[in-house]
Amino acid sequence: MLYYLFEYLDAEYQVPGARLFQYISFRSAMAIILALAISTIYGKRIINYLRTKQIGESVRDLGLEGQNEKAGTPTMGGLIIIIATIIPVLLFARLDNMYVILLIVTTLWMGAIGFIDDYIKTFKKDKEGLSGKFKVIGQVGLGLIVGATMYFHPAITVKEETNRPATEQQELLVDTDEIVMGPEEKTTTTTIPFVKNNEFDYSSLITWINPVLKNYAWLIFIPIVIFIVTAVSNGANLTDGIDGLAAGSSAIIVLTLGIFAWVSGNIIFSDYLNIMYIPRSGEMTIYITALAGALVGFLWYNTYPAQVFMGDTGSLTIGGVIAVLAIATRKELLIPILCGIFLMENLSVVLQVAWFKITKRKYGAGRRIFLMSPLHHHYQKRGYHESKIVVRFWIVGIFLAIVTIITLKVR
Repeated sequence: MLYYLFEYLDAEYQVPGARLFQYISFRSAMAIILALAISTIYGKRIINYLRTKQIGESVRDLGLEGQNEKAGTPTMGGLIIIIATIIPVLLFARLDNMYVILLIVTTLWMGAIGFIDDYIKTFKKDKEGLSGKFKVIGQVGLGLIVGATMYFHPAITVKEETNRPATEQQELLVDTDEIVMGPEEKTTTTTIPFVKNNEFDYSSLITWINPVLKNYAWLIFIPIVIFIVTAVSNGANLTDGIDGLAAGSSAIIVLTLGIFAWVSGNIIFSDYLNIMYIPRSGEMTIYITALAGALVGFLWYNTYPAQVFMGDTGSLTIGGVIAVLAIATRKELLIPILCGIFLMENLSVVLQVAWFKITKRKYGAGRRIFLMSPLHHHYQKRGYHESKIVVRFWIVGIFLAIVTIITLKVR
């Protein structure tokens, strides 16, 4: 909203400083400051409200040290993250940008699913919460919306350079007049890490049969998007098990995706890094910085010992947003690296359940790979304090984020 206001003031009255709102970097900085302020200052009020409404966490008896002390801690803290993200986005982002609209829809959609789940757990006293099949239906529904929008909407395009110089030695600051881009194209291309000429077109999975089938590439693209949204949102959900783990890990991932969104939407840097130039994608940086600020502010109350839990309201939302950001920046194939923490948590559960069933069928009694899954509970069972587990997971997350950024140049 403020973007349009100051654009008008600059055009009509030449108000000093109004032109600053034309710059993504300035609006991103304002978004992260406001998100931090909302989540830290007003976060306490939301926690107190949740406490007065007796919206406390029902803790299962898993035999973990300090577990019973968490009983009654306010949950649904994901509302803090959602509010602290949406308000700066509405104020500083261009609301006619399709990427921003898609991210807002994702936030509200997944937030609603998570809220219903937390509501059932808290007020209906049902520890199982929303049935798993309904969660999956919600995730599939979002994936369908995102996939269809990415494939069919005319504003979601890429541009390719038509006159890349032969030499690889280019200065960072080049004259944009020398960069001649082709027309905007609708395409299902994405980025393959660590290889040269690293663009992969999903339509090739079907056009090898017959080139005419390129018009039906959505039959491949949309199911892939649905799978990514479902997998990442579930991964974030499983990671939310001990104080500060999901929020801190997600902040690292989100900031990394912010770098990708900014360089992909900037014609100079996308040219220098020889990556896809995605028109209008830079506007996602405002959303990303707002979410990062909200997550860091939430950590103020979520670090050990947590004063509030994000609940599924927060974890499902964060996972869904991360998935959409990766898809929108055409970096979804980097998810196994960037979201390595989520992947490990997911795999630990899958492997644990699968091995238990296999050994039970073979030996009559189920056996386990880990002392407990998800993975962070395994380390708790081994006697590690949860603060140590969280910080070490953050360190691994930072390492994976650096490796992910390196893929911009290492091919």
